[in-house]
Parts: sequence; C-alpha cells; structure tokens
Amino acid sequence: MRKVEIFDTTLRDGEQSAGVNLNTIEKLEIAKQLERLGVDVIEAGFPAASRGDLEAVKLIANTVKNSSVTGLARSHKNDIDAAWEALKGAEEPRIHVFLATSPIHREYKLKMSKDEVVERAVQAVKYAKERFAKVQFSAEDACRTELDFLARIAEAVIDAGATVVNIPDTVGYITPKEIKDIFSYLKNNVPNIDRAILSAHCHDDLGMATANSLAAIEGGAGQVEGTINGIGERAGNVALEEVAVALHIRNDFYQASTGLKLDEIKRTSSLVSKLTGMIVPANKAVIGDNAFAHESGIHQDGVLKEKTTYEIITPELIGLKSNKLVLGKHSGRHAFKSKALDLGFELSEEKLNEAFSTFKDLADKKKEITEEDLFSILADKQTETVDVSRYELNSVQVQYGTENIPTATISATLPNGDQVTEAATGSGSVEAIYNTIERLVNEPVTLQDYKINSVSAGRDALAEVYVRINHKEIETSGRGTAQDVLEASARAYLNAVNRVLTLEAQQKELQKVHHI
Repeated sequence: MRKVEIFDTTLRDGEQSAGVNLNTIEKLEIAKQLERLGVDVIEAGFPAASRGDLEAVKLIANTVKNSSVTGLARSHKNDIDAAWEALKGAEEPRIHVFLATSPIHREYKLKMSKDEVVERAVQAVKYAKERFAKVQFSAEDACRTELDFLARIAEAVIDAGATVVNIPDTVGYITPKEIKDIFSYLKNNVPNIDRAILSAHCHDDLGMATANSLAAIEGGAGQVEGTINGIGERAGNVALEEVAVALHIRNDFYQASTGLKLDEIKRTSSLVSKLTGMIVPANKAVIGDNAFAHESGIHQDGVLKEKTTYEIITPELIGLKSNKLVLGKHSGRHAFKSKALDLGFELSEEKLNEAFSTFKDLADKKKEITEEDLFSILADKQTETVDVSRYELNSVQVQYGTENIPTATISATLPNGDQVTEAATGSGSVEAIYNTIERLVNEPVTLQDYKINSVSAGRDALAEVYVRINHKEIETSGRGTAQDVLEASARAYLNAVNRVLTLEAQQKELQKVHHI
C-alpha cells in the first residue's frame, strides 16, 4: 500500500475564503493542530504578500517540528527571497513556486509565449533550489493546459531541481476521468518523472474536488493538496478529511493511505470552523453534525441490529466522542488542566486560570458542561492577544419590549484604563449594543457580517457569535462566546475592534524594525 502525502493549505488558500481573517496567534494554533493531525506539509502563507504574512509564516516555521512548513511564491526573485527569510529557520524548509501555463493565462494574464513561460519557470526553480532543498513547482491552471506543453514544463522544472510538480485544477473545471488521464499521461511521458512527486490541487466549483483528487491518486498522484473543511476561494478546495477517510475506508480499491491521525479530524475541523467563522454544514461528509445521525425508522432499526448496515464510518474513527458531561461544578483545577491538555490546549498559567474561572462561572449556571463547551472556552483563551492595551467588557444591559425602543447600556474599560459607561438605542437589541460600542470606540465601525451559532444542544447552550467589521479602513473578524446571545454579540464586536488595535500595534512594530 503506497503512501499519499498530505499538503495542507488551510492557512494560505483556505484563508483566502471571503470573510476569513486570521491573526498570527490563530494561525499558529491551527498550524499546531495540523501538526497533531499529522499532515506532511503545512503551507503557512504567502510571505511576499505582506510583512505581517511573512512574520506569521516565520513564527509557524520556527515552531512546528513534525510537519514540513512551506510558503507560496510567484516565479520572482523577490518572492523567493521573502520565502527564504520566513522559512530558513524551519526543520525542513521548502518553497512552493508557481507560474500559469494554460493558453488563456499565457495570452491574457502573462502575455508570454510557451518558451518564455518555460524559461521563467526554470529560472525560478533554479534560484529557489540555491536555498531550498525541496522545491515544489505549480503549473497554475494546469488542467486547462495542453498535455504536451504540461509534460514539457514538468520535465524542465524537474531538471532544474523541482522535487514536487503540482497539477492544479485552479478553477474546478476538470472531471475525474480527465484528471486521471492527465496524471497517467505525465507518468508515461515525462522522462525524469521518477525524480519528483506529482501532486493534485483540486477546487470544488463543480462539486467534484474529492472525486477528482481520488481520481488523480488512481492516475499516479503521490500528494494531495487541500484544506480542512474544504474552505478556500470561491466554492473552496478539496476537503482533506474526505480524501483521508475515503482512502482508509476504501483501501481495498485505492491501495493507498495517508499518515493522518484520523481521530484528530473532528478536533481539527472544529478549531478551523471556530477560528474562521465558517460553520460546517450539518450534512457535510465525514464531519457534519448529521454524518452519524439516523432518523429514518428503517435506518435506525438496521443500525441497532448491526451498525455496518447503514454506517460505513464510525464516529470514533474521526475522534467524535459522545456529548457527555466531562467536568462539573465541583471539578478542580488539576482535572480542568488535564482535560485541557487532552483537548490539545497548552495554555500559560495566566490563561489557564482565566479559562478555569470562566468554566466555574459557567458551571454555576449550566446544568451540563460538554466537551464542546470546554473546547469553545479554551480556544477563546488560547487565541486571545495580550500584547496591546484593549477594550474590556465589564457589563452589558439591554432594555427591550415590543412597545419600547431597544436600549443598550454598556460598561467597559478603555485601552487607556478609564472606566466608562455608554448607552444607545437601535431598531433591535443587537443594533443597540453595537451603536453603544461605537460610542465607546468614538470612531465609525461598519458591521459587514453577523452569524450566531449554538455550541451545544439545549436551552442552556453557549451562544457563539461571529462578526466581520471594517474599522479604521481595516477589515477584520471577531468572535464572542457566552450563555446569553446578547453578551456574546457584544464580546464578538469588541473582539473585532481589539483585533484592529493589535494589527495597528504589529504594523508599527514592523515599521520600527524595518526602519532599523
């Protein structure tokens, strides 16, 4: 049984999803969980895109030890130099260089001939190879590229030093039979193909990303690129959890497997969903809430008699545990810390104490504390930034009635330490809260998106609110969790405003370093 490498681009292609905006701490937390999941390669970002992205890639590269960390670069020396600056401290530095190859891209975007494209690609790979032991070359829009030209450029970049050649279905256009044929063609028509791994990178515009990725493996792909939960530009990328579980369940057919720890899938999915604000649909394959639910009487009867009648994947396979009471109001700090470590969270003593305090407060109000509740509390504390002064919510009170104008009163601590109380009205309770916060901030804040989700079941479930705002011409997101939806809404909004303060502080620090 052959091994298929898993290349995760959640932090690069996945973060390009509309509305997703991760800060450095959140990217690091996802990277560490991807390492626990066992992915072979983590694409941490695009270092040349901004100084902030470079620093985030650098932090991940210097932290992660058991997965190879890479960064994206165009076929330009400046991009490759930026990638080296970010990745040179990694355990196994590698680079991902790309250049478009399809006729439509050559004519309209690059305005280059075939010969010029090959020359540019070879120059970039040779330059990258001077620094990086492992160089991946991607032929952007490969699946709409002439087969003979695709084989020609693959042979050229391998001769130049490429160790991986990626064949992306950049616009999600290809079909399973076609992509299998492409990989088979390259395997049979590129003389030096034995010196490189062929990789598949499929988008889901026509809903065929998983089928195409599996077909590429049939055709000879030794690596699959994708994201957790299938997030990404437009309709997203292939969902890596679907590929990994499909190979596991149908190893009789594919005769291939990944090195992923499948019981870490659910935890990884939950973390990515929480930090990106992209909720996983209930009917999503492998990880959706309904993936193991049986409502039909016939199905229920069958499952009760023999699970395999209607259940080919067990919940335990992906790390899904029963929604049981894990800790209670009498649980001590030691038990709480042990559970936090079991869930994959390594908090500082300060953050652990804060999380424990939040847990005890919740335990006094909520009958049962579920694993999902704990995960939400711990994730919030893990990804909070404490390096800048910020707004702190002290209290929120809302007056509402069908015959009255909704009014919110909020007490908060300002970044300068002052305690203030403000009030404002709105057409609804949430708008009243946000109008009040805008008064506290004393600058315009534009709400661009608002989502609310229940963390667990029951009337006493935690509410999780996700917002996207524009403040000081910076677009960012924020999250808030509380038992009350209005308190969660206020916390999410202030969290987003605080992120702007953090981004400003980081930019000033980077400018200072750059100036030095």
